[in-house]
Amino acid sequence: MKKTISLFSLTGAAILLLAFTGRELDNALRNIIQQKGLNQHAPLPGFSAAKVELGRMLFFDKILSGNKDISCATCHHPALGSADALPLAIGVGGQGLGVERQMGKGRERIPRNSPDIFNRGAKEWHTMFWDNRVSGDIMAGYESPADEKLIDGLESILAVQAMFPVTSRDEMRGEIGDRTVKGEINELALISNAMPQVVWHRLMLRLKKIPKYIELFEAAYPGVALEDLGFQHAANAIAAFETEEFTFHDSPWDLYMDGVTNAIDESAKRGAVLFYGKANCSSCHSGNLMSDQQAHNIGVPQLGPGKGNSEPLDVGRYLETGDQADAFAFRTPSLKNTAITGPWMHNGAYNTLEDAVRHHLDPKQYLQQYDASKLPEELRATFQDNEEVKQRMLGQIDQRLKLEKPLAEQEIENILSFLYALTDQSALELEHLVPTKVPSGLPVKD
Repeated sequence: MKKTISLFSLTGAAILLLAFTGRELDNALRNIIQQKGLNQHAPLPGFSAAKVELGRMLFFDKILSGNKDISCATCHHPALGSADALPLAIGVGGQGLGVERQMGKGRERIPRNSPDIFNRGAKEWHTMFWDNRVSGDIMAGYESPADEKLIDGLESILAVQAMFPVTSRDEMRGEIGDRTVKGEINELALISNAMPQVVWHRLMLRLKKIPKYIELFEAAYPGVALEDLGFQHAANAIAAFETEEFTFHDSPWDLYMDGVTNAIDESAKRGAVLFYGKANCSSCHSGNLMSDQQAHNIGVPQLGPGKGNSEPLDVGRYLETGDQADAFAFRTPSLKNTAITGPWMHNGAYNTLEDAVRHHLDPKQYLQQYDASKLPEELRATFQDNEEVKQRMLGQIDQRLKLEKPLAEQEIENILSFLYALTDQSALELEHLVPTKVPSGLPVKD
């Protein structure tokens, strides 16, 4: 049988690889796994059933939004790959779920794609959000938009992340003058943006008025007096639920790493060799998280309302650092279960995983030839088809995207086969997580 020889760099050393025959292919891939230190994730911290159940109720309850019309699950739904299937999320004022969700009158899209929440409870995570605006760990402390106003007692970076959607006016809090679905004044919207701690306090006042929530909090935090319960306890419970129910380690690739040689087919194995070698994907999608947690500019087409003082552009990490080197840079997403988490990119620019992969392989061409007609109608006109903007982006694009030699079509197909092998069957079977009712009595389904 004819053998194809590929020479590529692995952890700084050049390795001669007989890549495309059965046993040799497995041997080469096992060598990569060993040298890269890849394995199934370490065991997660244990959570009480009561804490997870409290988190589940909070995750699905619209009581956490100013207008009582949106929950965490609206944008991170179990039936939608733990996201919302939209390029850019629809927040406060919207109706419906997934691709059928409609925007409320006078509202606009949230500037960024709702990321999936798979495996976000892994201890390796030390950044959150597309722009890394939350970072740190429980030992060193956390950096966040709240600075010194962040409440003490948060148990993980995932819990820190859970503190902020409820403070965002577009995502969950609402605007001054808004009323709830019951016609009440939205008291959360009246609070200054500079006072997130007041938003968290008022949310706890809401929750403590509901007898069932008092019961759930007491079960989750025995020995903690009711007056000492703060929103950090709610965030810790939400993080416990997300960790417990959205962590999966049994994808075909996980099983292969664990020694099950036939867990993935030959195309996926070839794709893995390319991913960790010639295609250079793992220079950013590295480690067990398949993310270096760093921000990179990969030339993704600009679309949507824009963010902050860069509107109608979204310049990404630059908004946090003010460093020009961070312009248009966004955090590397994890690839666990990536095939079910589309649309892809920080703004959902691509509807297919194949287009997302091909963009990485030739960002200049894909940016210049981007077809905005594939976007939802109200987003098509927001595509920044401006040559000056494109050249700004391409002028400082991440150099790791430049390959010595373009990939052949078969090689691209192999990489896609590998990416599909990252999907855990259990991640497709999460409807059981959706409760029939929540303590507030608000509808769970739109």
